[in-house]
Amino acid sequence: MVKKSSKIEKVLHRPPVVVVLGHVDHGKSSLLEAIRDFKITSRESGGITQHIGAYEVEEKGKKITFIDTPGHEAFSAMRARGAEVADIALLVVDAAQSVQPQTKEAIMAIKRAEIPMIVVLNKIDLPNANPEKIKGELSKIDVLVESFGGTMPSVEVSAKEKTGIDELLEVILLVSDLQDLKSEIPSEGHPVPAEGLIIESYMNGSKGPVATAVVQKGILKNKDIIATDLALAKIKHLEDFQGLPIKEAYPSQPVIILGFEKVPAVGEKFRSYKTAEEAEEKIKKEEPKRTLGFSVLETDPTKKVLNIILKGDVFGSLEAIEAMLKNLPQDKAVIRILKSEVGNISESDAKLAEMSKAIIIGFRVKITPSVVQFMRNDLEKKLRVKTFEVIYELIQDVRNSLEKTLEPEITRENIGKLRTILVFWGEKNRQIVGGKITEGELKKGLKLEVLRDDKKVGSGRIINLQRDKKDIDKLSKGDEAGILFEGNVKIEKGDILQAYIEGRKKGEL
Repeated sequence: MVKKSSKIEKVLHRPPVVVVLGHVDHGKSSLLEAIRDFKITSRESGGITQHIGAYEVEEKGKKITFIDTPGHEAFSAMRARGAEVADIALLVVDAAQSVQPQTKEAIMAIKRAEIPMIVVLNKIDLPNANPEKIKGELSKIDVLVESFGGTMPSVEVSAKEKTGIDELLEVILLVSDLQDLKSEIPSEGHPVPAEGLIIESYMNGSKGPVATAVVQKGILKNKDIIATDLALAKIKHLEDFQGLPIKEAYPSQPVIILGFEKVPAVGEKFRSYKTAEEAEEKIKKEEPKRTLGFSVLETDPTKKVLNIILKGDVFGSLEAIEAMLKNLPQDKAVIRILKSEVGNISESDAKLAEMSKAIIIGFRVKITPSVVQFMRNDLEKKLRVKTFEVIYELIQDVRNSLEKTLEPEITRENIGKLRTILVFWGEKNRQIVGGKITEGELKKGLKLEVLRDDKKVGSGRIINLQRDKKDIDKLSKGDEAGILFEGNVKIEKGDILQAYIEGRKKGEL
């Protein structure tokens, strides 16, 4: 009995799986490339010749798997499907900028996943980099790094200069050791099905459906029969992250799988089965749960709305995309999914989009010839149809479209002040006034706010600017100035004229 128990409990210490999240411009991709280039040279089996969404590096004899997810939206969508995506998260922040809204969203996604976080302060090579400022900003949103009295590790790196990479890998291994990561593997008398997660998938013209996965349990082997909720595979061929053929893949190992009957959805979990019949039975049970119809979300009438018609290659893709779209911030503007179904973009989709002023979004589908003709015949309607092969690009495009629905924010910058000493004359809505510039500078054309006893009493603008009865474009603090003022108030001696400029800032979610 004791012997049997030891077989059942056979486990393997596995490498950590690391996900990289953060604001879109803060260097996530460049950091992943830097780690890859720093640790995987072209001498090692030809380097990496293709982007597969996951790769392994080795540091001090220990392996680390990195997942290149599209972003926190995809990470959250995988989590929503019950997928344990990673063991450790790297939060990348640009040390020369500041904490952005997407940084905060990434932090929320990591906290929901309940996995350790390592703060990575990138672009430390820039002259205006200020890591202490970033740490202070993070502390205000409950992310306390060790140097600020917290327990969260932080590492300063430059993806461009490839500095700090070794230190980052050491910290990852240290955090991993504290977790004591293990996974079951088969042993004599104790078969363990292979399980894992689809990280990327696509249709290849010559190879057919191709999926990148990370094994999470058991050992995945050539010729295994595996299935996700909707896709079955009799594995024809396994490759490692460098595209080299392998016979088997162990827990935490990224692997390329060929042999799926159709493209599985990103974020789907797979499991191995003894027979194809068992796998097909599993799919039959799951398929009714995946049927998608109209998904119209109730909206707040006070908010801007972006109508979307969504077409995808498989039900799993649509489900994952819908989950990601719903995770986009919708405090200021909301997404309304009018239609979500599998299949190519048809003329009925185009007509619905025309009536509802919706954007048609296609994922791994084609635009039918009838829709192309519809668009040619209907140029004035400006029908918007976009297709994508990569989920990240789709989500980012919808995010941009959602932001475009927002009214631009009016910004104001105070330029200068003048204290009125003399009021010469006035007719209708114009006056000539004289005074002294007490702050900044004045220019022709600037807008003015009239303040009396520290209260705004009116507004206007500078039609002309003079000094010593001569026209002049600009005067500065200390100068005496004559102003031809046009506005909605009669200026009095002692009034303060506040000059300012207004701008328009693109709305942000």
